[in-house]
Amino acid sequence: MAEVVALVGCKSPAQEAEYLQILSAAMPGERLVPFRRMTDAERASVQVAIVANPDPAEVAALPALVWVQSLWAGVEKLVGAFDRPLPIVRLVDREMARTMAEAVLAWTYYLQRDMPAYARQQRERVWQPHPYRKPADTMVGLLGLGALGTAAAERLIGAGFSVTGWSRTPKTVSGIETSHGADGLPAMLGRCDILVCLVPLTPETRGLVNAARLAALKDGAALINFARGPIVVTEDLIAALDAGDLSHAVLDVFDVEPLPAKSSLWTHPGVTVLPHISGPTDMDSAAATVAANLREYRSTGQPPQGVDAGRGY
Repeated sequence: MAEVVALVGCKSPAQEAEYLQILSAAMPGERLVPFRRMTDAERASVQVAIVANPDPAEVAALPALVWVQSLWAGVEKLVGAFDRPLPIVRLVDREMARTMAEAVLAWTYYLQRDMPAYARQQRERVWQPHPYRKPADTMVGLLGLGALGTAAAERLIGAGFSVTGWSRTPKTVSGIETSHGADGLPAMLGRCDILVCLVPLTPETRGLVNAARLAALKDGAALINFARGPIVVTEDLIAALDAGDLSHAVLDVFDVEPLPAKSSLWTHPGVTVLPHISGPTDMDSAAATVAANLREYRSTGQPPQGVDAGRGY
């Protein structure tokens, strides 16, 4: 009989049905069962859970779990949520990295070609060309040089942009100058025309982009946040925009999602609001990745490498 695997956290019946169909097709030797449909016996014995932004309490209600596979790259809600060590495996997927890199390039072009200014001029019926700035004359700084940051760097370099990057620990990325740690951040920020946030949310990165870091950017620089909302201090961001120190912010992630209707970010002239669409999970690609991880586990009895609980990723 096929092994039971728990599916936890789908936001709607339609999403649950979609995920069940795609994941089950990719792993015919497993029996995928949504958490709400599991019997008490299945909940007591299941060893693996595939999760989609779940309620940690539901995952904790599966006492025999050996490891958890996330369908997202971000796992901050799960790290430290359990009363016992439990490997939590992030989704590391080439298609997600490609999609995110595509979004970084698209919105970098949006800022480099002055699209916010032209949108504002259209509303005001102003016909005013702006000087062209070459990609090579535009320095893009990447906060985070993991799989997503590295893929973004490759796309930006291929499009002719000047690129620099920062990470918590030393990393080498072909074609760009890198810096690391608290000491390496100010100088990197001072070179940026556009800053792109791609770091995971951890205790160290919460509030990383604050008033001091925003002030360290070039005058009139722009920000893209495709990471997590709490990495950027919203009040400090609005103050920098209002003062004219920052020219524009493209925000795909927020402290609270969906972004509340009362938020001033919706109507701020210096902000572009996106509904968390920069790096969507491609379920066909994700299912292949998850299936490969499960096959390896069934073969060896060893779960895939999980996130470092101390680092948070």
